[in-house]
Amino acid sequence: MIKVDRSCVYNLENAIRGARNPMNSWDRMDSYYDEKNNSFVLGDNDLSLARRLAKAGPDHRKFIRQIFISVDITAPLYWWKEYDTYKVATVANSTSTMHKIHSKAFEEDDFSTDHMTEETKKNFLNFVGYMEEVRKKFVETKDRTYWYDLIQMLPSSYNQLRTCTLNYETASNIYYARKAHKLDEWHTFCDWIKTLPYAEDLIINR
Repeated sequence: MIKVDRSCVYNLENAIRGARNPMNSWDRMDSYYDEKNNSFVLGDNDLSLARRLAKAGPDHRKFIRQIFISVDITAPLYWWKEYDTYKVATVANSTSTMHKIHSKAFEEDDFSTDHMTEETKKNFLNFVGYMEEVRKKFVETKDRTYWYDLIQMLPSSYNQLRTCTLNYETASNIYYARKAHKLDEWHTFCDWIKTLPYAEDLIINR
């Protein structure tokens, strides 16, 4: 299970202006801000240049590193372990298991169980019930032994929310590295990447 929402793309105007710096071709800029749709629109000249640079390789498409994405992602820990491979030009603020693991009751929706067999899911939910018993003991007693029990038995299917910032270059690297991955979560994430503004032109234009 993965949920991707509250995405925002910004700095497109500055990025395309910077892309024209090497040739001092600012007079050919024809992009504009569409107030009705609250979006920045690449004009024909700028879009043509952006496509050519994006396709020419990383040395020429430096400007897409200046197009930033902010997004909320809720995903299981097993997916986050793979996402954390991408350390360049990424920032994330996550919900805290250290500080807040005990603050609410454990429920089925706190975990990714969508690919479990019925038998496995039944046994897993019994385990979740046991975790809830341990959580209550910690809340009642403040005994850190129970807190350590929670931290050390927390399964990798536990869903964590992170607000992430990355750029179009990183998104492109993720797309080509993960689009055929065995985890369905990566397919969902790559499908989201394709919905970003000018993704076909700037992110998956190789």
